[in-house]
Amino acid sequence: MSTFNPKAWLLYGATGYTGRLVAEEAVARGLAPILAGRNAGALAAMGRELGLPTRVFPLEDPTAVRDGLDSVEAVLHCAGPFVWTSRPMVDACLAARVHYLDVTGEVPVFEAVLGRGDEARQAGVVLIPGVGFDVVPTDCLAARLAAALPGAERLELAFAGSRGGWSAGTMKTMIELLPRGGAERRGGRIVPVRPAAFKRRISFSHRRLVGVSIPWGDVSTAFHTTGIPAVRVYLGLPSAAARRLRRLARFAPLLRLTAVRRAAQWFIGRTVQGPDREARATGRSYVWGEARRGDGSWVQGRLVAPEGYAFTAVAAVECLSRVLAGAVAPGAWTPARAFGASLVEDLPGVEVEPLTVWGGGAPSAS
Repeated sequence: MSTFNPKAWLLYGATGYTGRLVAEEAVARGLAPILAGRNAGALAAMGRELGLPTRVFPLEDPTAVRDGLDSVEAVLHCAGPFVWTSRPMVDACLAARVHYLDVTGEVPVFEAVLGRGDEARQAGVVLIPGVGFDVVPTDCLAARLAAALPGAERLELAFAGSRGGWSAGTMKTMIELLPRGGAERRGGRIVPVRPAAFKRRISFSHRRLVGVSIPWGDVSTAFHTTGIPAVRVYLGLPSAAARRLRRLARFAPLLRLTAVRRAAQWFIGRTVQGPDREARATGRSYVWGEARRGDGSWVQGRLVAPEGYAFTAVAAVECLSRVLAGAVAPGAWTPARAFGASLVEDLPGVEVEPLTVWGGGAPSAS
C-alpha cells in the first residue's frame, strides 16, 4: 500500500453510497480529500462529520466544474451513471490539467475515456477509469493470463459474490444501460448481443456456478490491457438465479421508454440501501478467467477478494495515491496498464491462486 500523500484532491459524488465509503477509507489512511457534489446540505453534514472541506457544483455548467477543480491535482469521480457524468468531468480535468480517476463499470465510458489518451498526454494528465471492483480484479487477472499465454485469441472472465448486493447508484446505472442490450468483443470490436445471451458452467474458488454473459467493463478494458481480440464476461449465479436473470432480460426493451426507466430509478433510489457494514466486512468476491489460443492451449486463473464495495473503496484510494505520487505517466490507462497486474495482489484481503496452464499435455500450475 502506498504511503500518505498530502497533495490536494477532490472526491466528486462524495455523498453517494460508494463515495462515502471512499471518503471514510481516505480518512482512515490519513488523507483529506475535498468532498464535492451537488447536494449542499448533505455535503455540509458529511464535511462536519469527517472534518473535511466541501465544494458544491453541478456538472451541467462547464465553468462551475472548472472552478470546482481550482487548486486540486486529481479528481476521484464517484457520481454515476457515468455515461452521463463522466464526459463533463473529464473535459474539465483536461482543461484544468487535473488527473482523473473514476469507479465506472460502463463499457461506453471506458471506450470514451480510453480514447482520449492523446489529449491526456498533451495536457500532462492521467486518466484511469474503473479503479474499483469495476474493473481492477478482472483487469489484473486478464493481464496475468495474457502474459502466461502469448498470442491468446480469446479471453473469458467471470465474477461472483458470496454476500452483499447492489447499491442504489449501481442499480440505477444498470437500468440506464439495460436497453442497450448485451455486448462482447469479437475481432477487436465491441459488438451487441442479446442480454444474457450466453451461459457456461464456471468453477470459482468457492463453488461451481452458472455464468451468464453481461456487458461488464472488461468487454472494453481487457482488449486495451491485453490486445486479445475476443472477450466475453459472465456473472456467476446459482442455477435458479441464472434462469431468472435470463427470463428478466427479455423485458429489457421496455426500459427504452424514458418514463419507465425514470420510474424504476425513482423507486430504486427510495428503496435500495446497498450492502450494510456486516455484509461488506464478511462478504467475498470471486473472480475467474480463461485465455485460449487457436492451437488448443489455454490458461485459467482465479482470485478471491473482499466484498465488491469494500474492495472498491480500498482500491480507488490506493490508485489515487499512486497517481498523486507520480507513479503513472500521462495518458489514458486501464488499471492493469497503469499499475501492472500485481496491483490487485498489493491490496489487503486478496488471494491470488496459481495459474493452471494446458499446453497439450497434462495441465500444470504456474
